Amino acid sequence: MSKHLLITGGCGFIGSNFVHFVRDHRPDWQITNLDCLSYSGNPENLADFENDDHYTFVKGDICDAQLVRQLIDQCDAVVHFAAESHVDRSIMDAGPFIRANVLGTQTLLDAIRGMDTPASKRFVHVSTDEVYGDLPLDRPDLKFTEQSPLAPSSPYSASKAASDLLVRAWHHTFGLDAIITRCSNNFGPYQFPEKVIPLFVTNLVENRKVPLYGDGRNIRDWIHVDDHCEAVLIVLENGKAGEAYNIGADNERSNLELTHAILDLMGRDESMIEPVADRLGHDRRYAIDGGKAFAELGWRASRSAWPEALEATVRWYRDHQQWWKRVKSGAYRRYYRQQYESR
Repeated sequence: MSKHLLITGGCGFIGSNFVHFVRDHRPDWQITNLDCLSYSGNPENLADFENDDHYTFVKGDICDAQLVRQLIDQCDAVVHFAAESHVDRSIMDAGPFIRANVLGTQTLLDAIRGMDTPASKRFVHVSTDEVYGDLPLDRPDLKFTEQSPLAPSSPYSASKAASDLLVRAWHHTFGLDAIITRCSNNFGPYQFPEKVIPLFVTNLVENRKVPLYGDGRNIRDWIHVDDHCEAVLIVLENGKAGEAYNIGADNERSNLELTHAILDLMGRDESMIEPVADRLGHDRRYAIDGGKAFAELGWRASRSAWPEALEATVRWYRDHQQWWKRVKSGAYRRYYRQQYESR
């Protein structure tokens, strides 16, 4: 049975990969992509679909209640990726994160609530493991489960935790068919170059050093974006309303280990590491227990194994230098802004 999806933030890293994934695996579905084209939203990621009858792009703000209501009225389900997502930027200014992540989510939820049959619109809210806070380095046995308390450490993760709680409340209070997913750190194609893997690769291509926070011992659980997209699609189709599902790959690496792996793949040595002062409130370890997703949905990551997945990702950025150079220069933003504002 075909569906009509509204995808928010579909021009971002994970959102654009999800559009590609759905078009590949559910080719009869209709997709409407709502994106405001903020600094990290890049329509070039979806250039293949510009003349695709199954894909429609709408430039707009998820806080625009009238627009959101109109688009939701036309769709069967919403997959909500749109978010401000960079921790360092949230530390510098939390305002945009509160607006997009909290008020934007509320606007979407209220639009569904206002429908004649709100329970008929499935809402998948894509969140992050950062809402749980961090885990100690000396307890490798501990992992975040869906029952772990929310204890966010940064303005970014606090805004995502707030939006998670809104989704939960709108399900319990108003009966919305809403589900939350919480993923670990994503990597893969089309990631904005401020994030660590594309930042390090592009710096090395340009013969610039890579900045390593603090002692480099902070641990993250890495998942390839295609594994994440597959999990979100399965949750959309088979997840239980009102539930949260952790999406991870059991692939923990320290930042120092990641740095050395990228240096090795790029044929460089540790002289290219530039130690920098640690981030404020830097969480020490994230680790996801994905047992619930496997037990209830039969999903397990299959594309995130290292070194192969990291090698393929590094190769993608080396092979797509024109893409990330345009992103870094802001040229794509000027071009697409002119295109869409002239329509």
